[in-house]
Amino acid sequence: MWLLLLVAIIVGAVLWWRGESARRRVRELADARADAQRWYERLGGQLMNLHGEEPAVRQALSDAGERYNAAGSQLEQAGSARQYELARETALEGLTYIRAARVAMGIDPGPELPQLAAARGTGQLTKERQVDVQGQTFRAGPQPGAATPYYYPGGRFQGRPVPAGWYSTPWWKTALGAGVGVVGGLLIADALFSPTFGDPGYGAGDQEDLAAGGEDFGGDQDLGDAGGGDWGGGGDLGGGWGGGDFGGGDF
Repeated sequence: MWLLLLVAIIVGAVLWWRGESARRRVRELADARADAQRWYERLGGQLMNLHGEEPAVRQALSDAGERYNAAGSQLEQAGSARQYELARETALEGLTYIRAARVAMGIDPGPELPQLAAARGTGQLTKERQVDVQGQTFRAGPQPGAATPYYYPGGRFQGRPVPAGWYSTPWWKTALGAGVGVVGGLLIADALFSPTFGDPGYGAGDQEDLAAGGEDFGGDQDLGDAGGGDWGGGGDLGGGWGGGDFGGGDF
């Protein structure tokens, strides 16, 4: 009798644990879906209400629209909490472009957003820069302008940190940017973010890391994994999740 009772208790405990685990996974999935949907809908609402003719505004809104379409596709295909987290990240990235468009329009950018996983540790530009690479001139700075209409929320190019800011061309898009390819892109990154600029926005240690091809660029040291996937390597938005350039992603 005691043995049968003990077995029944153990079996009951196992069944309860399995049921509770299943219910927890369902709750986590529902929460992840709702969170991603919330940011996606917010991005869509902002896109509908913003319009501008300035090049920087049009470009930022175009980039935001691309992220909106990609996030929608991700939401349709998502079947796990991790996939919903990726969709959320894409929608958040779109909203960073919305904020950039509002800055370019001269209006309040709105409330701060959660930091993009891929932008952690990359910092942001605090002074204007101009370099010549392979016969072409490249500019970057903390504010939009006629010469710097392309916003970038921060990320990595071939493992190199690229800070948030405004650029003269999207050179980080290896297939399109200025026709210079990966090697040219690395040369641009080295030139634009050389310690010789003496940028007071970055510490000396950060500049030394850049000169050595290091990972730190004056921002948050924690590169995180946005819920389990490495945004600086194998867990980026490539493959079946939109592919191509996702701004803050790893190139």
